[in-house]
Amino acid sequence: VQLQASGGGLVQAGGSLRLSCAASGTIFRINDMEWYRQAPGKERELVAGITSGGFRNYEDSGKGRFTISRDNAKNTVYLQMNSLKPEDTAVYYCSAEVMTGPQYEYTYWGQGTLVTVSS
Repeated sequence: VQLQASGGGLVQAGGSLRLSCAASGTIFRINDMEWYRQAPGKERELVAGITSGGFRNYEDSGKGRFTISRDNAKNTVYLQMNSLKPEDTAVYYCSAEVMTGPQYEYTYWGQGTLVTVSS
């Protein structure tokens, strides 16, 4: 299973970006999918998560500005980021709890996509 993240880039403060993360490979089912981020010199932190049924949770850093969604048919999770701030600058990683068979679930990570917000 591979997770391919895309959509990062350079944006001015107040701007928007949409990140995508597509899973491919031997997939029986995908359960939770999440977005994390890691800023320079800081630990990786959870940004948002979404269950297979569409229940969403957000950390305070993104509440009201970020929206997580998923397309189960495409095995893809998205993160719409609006009103971006310089402190949102980080490498953003997607993760997914993937069942490769009826009994086996593993956590997979994408390679990360860099988001840079200029002031």
